[in-house]
Amino acid sequence: MHGPVAGEGTEPPPALRARVQGLRRLLLVALVALGLAPGTWWRSPLPPRDRHQPLVVTPEPAGRWIDGGLRLLGAWRLESHNRHFHGYSALAVLGDGTLLAVSDRGRKLLLPPGFGEGAPARMSFFSGNRPDAKWQSDIEALARDPESGRLWVAYEGSNEIVRHERGFEGPVRIAPAAMQGWPGNSGPEAMVRLADGRFIVVSEGDPAYFRGGAPGLLFPADPVEGAEPVEFRFNPPDGFRAVDMAQLPDGRALILLRRVDWGLPPGFSGKLVVADPATIAAGEAWEWQPLADLGDPLPMDNYEGLAVQALPNGEAVIWLISDDNAMRLQRTLLLKLLWRPNEKARGADRAPR
Repeated sequence: MHGPVAGEGTEPPPALRARVQGLRRLLLVALVALGLAPGTWWRSPLPPRDRHQPLVVTPEPAGRWIDGGLRLLGAWRLESHNRHFHGYSALAVLGDGTLLAVSDRGRKLLLPPGFGEGAPARMSFFSGNRPDAKWQSDIEALARDPESGRLWVAYEGSNEIVRHERGFEGPVRIAPAAMQGWPGNSGPEAMVRLADGRFIVVSEGDPAYFRGGAPGLLFPADPVEGAEPVEFRFNPPDGFRAVDMAQLPDGRALILLRRVDWGLPPGFSGKLVVADPATIAAGEAWEWQPLADLGDPLPMDNYEGLAVQALPNGEAVIWLISDDNAMRLQRTLLLKLLWRPNEKARGADRAPR
């Protein structure tokens, strides 16, 4: 028996569907850009050149379970007229528990423990030097070695990885050959240093725009030292892209996905998925499993930064930060979630154990 024949009520081929969806998305982007009134969905005027304005931290409702065994421990809205504020796209937890958020404008925000109770935040250029161009400042991903305190920073505009010693000193830069074909505005977006010293880097997009999915690299050691990576594919759900990555205490990679929902006004959807680094194979798609959809009761925005803070009992705190793109309609939100590896909670009203 033969299968259905194209043209007889069947769906178009996946490649054609992806191309049509891509064209529709581009058309919607153009319509939104042309049709919105001034002062809404575009960059707000930068604040006065003041680098001494404090960070204002406003608590949001918290304390409920969401899908995937995650409990919302805390949620905060961050605001400041400091010139260094806005646009956070990556997150890390330093050795003393300080949160490090970095922006696509080459800035950093340091949030010490107790930041919501009066402990002052610090804002400055990431490495102490003012970037000269966008491609020198567009930080999209962070990775950290907890033993040495070293940081690895992925730059989207130049498709480079820069390693910094403790204290953001001694930068060493490399442009891996396997990343040079990645899109200039959708390059290395998610990166993690695994506990065994390997690195995973995933692009936000694919050089072939209508292909769907994105290229990924598994480095057997420090990419700055010239390690040659294994190339693989990462295929998130339709419309979603990987925007950050961290490692859970059980060894799996936790991956933050983000989708732009084009409407008036545009909005965002988010997901958390997990994937086992041991299943990465050259030329193959890296399999993943869903963990949680980001939605009610979480306050929603453009979540791009992810960090995992392991706890002694095998559980972990998951931190998320949103990129406001310096837009009037967006916010900088910080979420603190509790992850329990064996928790099967489903639904926001489940009581904690």
